[in-house]
Amino acid sequence: MIDHFTLKVSDYQRSKDFYVKALAPLEYAPVMEFPNMGGFGAKGHPDLWLSQDPENTRAAHVAFRAADRPAVDAFYAAAMAAGGRDNGPPGIRSDYHPNYYGAFVLDPDGHNIEAVCHAPERAARLVRKKVRPARKRARAKRRSR
Repeated sequence: MIDHFTLKVSDYQRSKDFYVKALAPLEYAPVMEFPNMGGFGAKGHPDLWLSQDPENTRAAHVAFRAADRPAVDAFYAAAMAAGGRDNGPPGIRSDYHPNYYGAFVLDPDGHNIEAVCHAPERAARLVRKKVRPARKRARAKRRSR
């Protein structure tokens, strides 16, 4: 199991600005920062690090698991709006497997950043239906206090 990894970037601040916007739909955010480097993660643990190192920047491919297909779509839209370059719009990649739904964007240094959902669309819809009523119940409970 991977704990964390580092992408070398040519300009830390530029890359940080891109990743803050692109990864927000996947619930990733900056959680730790040092001069010219910082860690992003979900739930407070930095598992993606960006480190400024212009002389050693080499393109890499990183895939983030998305909770559902709409999260993949939101990632793609956010990454493109943040200045990413299209490397494959959201869609099924049946050559990987029948339910592989992914989107690919190149970051400012050419890293191929992907969001992917492996769940069948029907399963993803069922998960959304179960989550929404639970949220509604929680809101109703808070209002009744």
